[in-house]
Amino acid sequence: MYGCSFECLDDLDFIKEAMLTAITESSMTLLDFTSYKFEPQGLTAMALLAESHMNIHTYPELGYAAVDVFTCGDLSRPDKSVSILKQFLKPERMKITNIRRGDFGSESDMKPKVKTSAGPMTRVRSTSAKVLRFLSQKKKK
Repeated sequence: MYGCSFECLDDLDFIKEAMLTAITESSMTLLDFTSYKFEPQGLTAMALLAESHMNIHTYPELGYAAVDVFTCGDLSRPDKSVSILKQFLKPERMKITNIRRGDFGSESDMKPKVKTSAGPMTRVRSTSAKVLRFLSQKKKK
């Protein structure tokens, strides 16, 4: 998750609340939770689940959170847990990679499915950068 606020990514209680909400609302079962707060900033939070695990590693100085939701079973809903984490962290954009693990060759192409979403501000910044590059090239000519 990219473009998250420094304050959210550096707040262990906030991250724990986000994870526990995502776990509960996604029909997952929490077995244990552990975390570590780094100095001067950043944290790692890990939830051991009956269905597998959920991890978040934050880099507040970069506005970035690496999230891993590994589940098994038919009742858990990892897509919903990611959606809930998105509501808490409010990233400007995300890159989601889904990997079907334990598929031992039933699919001929094991490339992960990737889904990227960008918010309106990211699009505006990208467009502004392109316009500035274009204008600077015209001045050089």
